[in-house]
Amino acid sequence: MGEMIKMVVVLTVLSVVSGGSLSWIKEFAGPKIENQVMNLVKGPAIRSMLSEADNDPVEDRFKIKDGDIERDIFVGVFDGVANTVVMESTASGFADKIGMVVAINMADETLRGVAVTTHKETPGLGAMAKNDPNFAAQFNGKSITAPFAVTNDGGKISALSGATITSRAVCTAVNNAVSSYNQLKPQLDEQIKAMGK
Repeated sequence: MGEMIKMVVVLTVLSVVSGGSLSWIKEFAGPKIENQVMNLVKGPAIRSMLSEADNDPVEDRFKIKDGDIERDIFVGVFDGVANTVVMESTASGFADKIGMVVAINMADETLRGVAVTTHKETPGLGAMAKNDPNFAAQFNGKSITAPFAVTNDGGKISALSGATITSRAVCTAVNNAVSSYNQLKPQLDEQIKAMGK
């Protein structure tokens, strides 16, 4: 019986030490990981979409509360006016979630650009959602008043050849970003005014 108690005590101590160590590592590494993702994954896509901006939209970002989620919002300043926001979004693709950034011109409620940031789609097929600039360019300048869909579903976006599921997921992610934008628009306006842009 004494051996059993010793074993339980040792396992409990090991569990507490392991859990504490993992928690500390997560706390310590979390900001560094977020910084790397921002600089190597999201940042290049956002800067590419807003390449003509007067500012660095990645530097001029802020967080906004959306229910239980805290979202990063990236702001683009054009001709001295902060009129573009970039929203992050996801949707389920063929293999896994597809991560995207979607730039919305607040002045005329159109898309300034979209870009896939993360995916696990099939190379040469669904992966082209990130690599084919012609696919992403279909969204540029389109009004956000109507939902986006591929032509097979009655929309105006031509699906990637052999990757209709991925193409639909991209449309869904764009629609999700627009939905978040519409929901958060009063807060976005207020935050951008507070930035003095």
